[in-house]
Order: sequence, then C-alpha cells, then structure tokens
Amino acid sequence: MQRVHVVATLAVLGLAGLAGAWLGAPDVEPPPVAIASGEPGESPRGEELEAITVHVSGAVRSPGLVTLRAGDRVAQAIAAAGGALAFAELSSLNLAADVDDGDQVIVPAEGTQTAGPTAASPNQGLVDINHGTAADLEALPGVGPVLAKRIFDYREAHGPFETAEDLLDVPGIGEGKLAALRDAMKMK
Repeated sequence: MQRVHVVATLAVLGLAGLAGAWLGAPDVEPPPVAIASGEPGESPRGEELEAITVHVSGAVRSPGLVTLRAGDRVAQAIAAAGGALAFAELSSLNLAADVDDGDQVIVPAEGTQTAGPTAASPNQGLVDINHGTAADLEALPGVGPVLAKRIFDYREAHGPFETAEDLLDVPGIGEGKLAALRDAMKMK
C-alpha cells in the first residue's frame, strides 16, 4: 500500500504567511505541515476508495481541478491545489469539512467576504447573480461597488440573467471579466 504525503502550508499560514503579507514581505513560505493522504482507490485498510474531482479556486497557488480520494477534506483539496497563498483568509473555511465529487472550494483573499465554506454543496458560497443584493455582488472577483451596482441595476431593468453570457450586456463586463466571474457565481 503506497502512501502519498501531501505537504500543506495551511496551519502555519495563518501566522507566518499572513504576518508576512501584512508586513509587506514577498510570499513568505511557512514551515510545512504534513497531511497524510493515500492514493485515490486505496484506503489505509486496503479497501477500494473512489477518486473524486474537486474544483479549488481563489487564493491558492494552482487553482483548478484536483483529484482526491473519497473522504478527503477541504484542507487536502487546498493542499492539492498547491496550498493557500499568503493573503488567503483560511479562518472563514472549515478545513475539516468533507469534500464530495463535484464540489467547489473557494479560498477567499483577506478582506473579501464569502457566504461560507463551499465544500458542503456545489452552490454553497457562490454568489447568486439573479438574487443577490449589490453588496452580495461585491464578493465576486474583480467586482467593486460601481460594477456591482451596474449588475444589480441591469438585472432590475431587464430581468434575471438567463445565461452567464448575458452579463456581457452590463457596461464594464467583457470576456475576461466574465471568465473570472464564472467560478464564483450561480444562476438559479
């Protein structure tokens, strides 16, 4: 039974990384914390485990899809995405929460707001573009008060957005901004 040890920078990041970012130090690398994680398909007792895919985005080194094993947690998903960046706000996440296949884990940057941990369900923690207030829309990446108000006002004037591409009709949203918004929003 082969074991893979994933080095996570999660526990110490809150102290060393955030302090370094606050003091202006470039990308402080805290001491590693080992998190044991077996290969997908094999449990510590030799039982078959299912491989799952989780989308990790936000303040991590390598955002995107990561492959984990069934039963892994938010901390392992972040570690598999290269670890959290120095300015990540890990205190708003439950690092011990289980992740399931298809979940999204959004690691917020310091000073941003999220609706909570996103590993519990694929939509939890995402901003509802059709029902959120202007203040809620500010939690979207790259959206400040002015653009949030434009999105809100456009929706109020034209009705709910049918597709993500409908956001291109909002002044100030182009293809690049839309690409950044896709992972952080939902449309009911």
